[in-house]
Amino acid sequence: MSPIPGLSKVGLLGGGVIGAGWAARFLLNGVDVQMFDPDPEAPRKVGEVMANARRALDKLVMPALPAEGTLTFVATPEEAATGVDFVQESAPERMELKQSLLRRASAVAPAHVVFGSSTSGLLPSEMQQGMTHPERLVVGHPFNPVYLMPLVEICGGALTSQATKDRAAEVYDSIGMYPLQLSTEIDGFVADRMMEALWREALWMINDGVATAQEIDDAIRFGPGLRWSFMGTLLIYRIAGGEAGMRHFMAQFGPSLKWPWSKLTDVPELTDELLDTLVGQSDAQAGSASLRELEMLRDDCLISVIQGLRTRDYGAGQVLDRYEKALFDRSSQTAVEPDLTQPLRLHEVKVPTEWVDYNGHMNDSRYMQLSSEGGDRFLRYIGMDAAYLESGRSFFTVETHINFIAQAKAGDHLYVTIQLISHDAKRLRMFTAMRRGDDDSLVATAEHMMLHVDTALDKASPADPTILAVLDRIAEHHSLLELPTQAGRAIGQGR
Repeated sequence: MSPIPGLSKVGLLGGGVIGAGWAARFLLNGVDVQMFDPDPEAPRKVGEVMANARRALDKLVMPALPAEGTLTFVATPEEAATGVDFVQESAPERMELKQSLLRRASAVAPAHVVFGSSTSGLLPSEMQQGMTHPERLVVGHPFNPVYLMPLVEICGGALTSQATKDRAAEVYDSIGMYPLQLSTEIDGFVADRMMEALWREALWMINDGVATAQEIDDAIRFGPGLRWSFMGTLLIYRIAGGEAGMRHFMAQFGPSLKWPWSKLTDVPELTDELLDTLVGQSDAQAGSASLRELEMLRDDCLISVIQGLRTRDYGAGQVLDRYEKALFDRSSQTAVEPDLTQPLRLHEVKVPTEWVDYNGHMNDSRYMQLSSEGGDRFLRYIGMDAAYLESGRSFFTVETHINFIAQAKAGDHLYVTIQLISHDAKRLRMFTAMRRGDDDSLVATAEHMMLHVDTALDKASPADPTILAVLDRIAEHHSLLELPTQAGRAIGQGR
């Protein structure tokens, strides 16, 4: 059963680069997928993208992902759209092909099932022609890799209803994306039109021999590209105007728009010579790296940027933070009730390679992270969900003591148990034990003293009565457990 209400199964039309990315987005959010793609190699290609996506999402988000959905390949567009809650089309950019797929699939899907198209430039008003209930078609234009990039542009056609746009936005938001509803139907939408400007200029510079592919990419990735990831173009220019803002910026730099720097209104003829030059320079950039290796490098860089932005609660990082909170809440709602007569087993992880230091063992800081993540699961279990945090109330750690018992290596399966040692209205003391999944042997322990804080008042305050009631219920059982050997210990000397 899907953890997302109203979205248990989707139909995908097309399993290329974008379609496979959509499959990963939905499947890793616990949604079943029915995919139509006539390419006999589609199962292999989608499987390889799925492998990369699993690796990437495990690194991107802290909460455990829901149980993976089931992927089924079907023989026709009609089968893909049967019994589903949403349809996403990702066929090649040929109007006749898209219209044919949409006509066939919409003929069998109930009227309430919304259709999204991944087209990067074709107008939805034209794609709607011939559809059954054409008002339920919307462009849902994603960016590669779909399973990591949050943006999806929503653009309706002449017949598209607002309810369709809202439903599409709801679906995309539920799988951790940022749905941007465009106000006007335009060729190429917004993001691609911006990218096309850069692409045309790059082609001219290569054509004229004034810059190489490497120089052009370096100029972006070490310069404005870093800013674009969180502020975009217009806000950056407004800031560049200083205290006087955009007006000062335009007074200073506006005249340069008429200078013969750019050829954006033109594009060089794509001669064999230009194409050969472009391909040769691009191949040289890639070096010996395979496609999948380049994809993994891209994914790792995106993860670093997005996770870094999360620490500032800004841009794509804000989207990730909202998505993670939703994952935490869903997992707590669907989790099996733990046995309160034992320490609560609430968190498991397979040690990733980036947790390992130069000795080949899990770094000290990661034990603290693992214990903290287990503690986060416990806090959510007792009722500290996203709504509670938004109310300005939370438990803050004020003291921690950790003991290292054994070594862990990359690939080890570890789990965390939590024992409630004591609590009152404002404080709780909990003990975490980190153990191996294969033999239950102890790897490390940590003891945390936490204080309930009202951030609006900036001081300690009693926790909500509903949370205290859950803590009381746990304490009835955990008070009967033996106190762990490591609990209450200080730094040992002379051992």
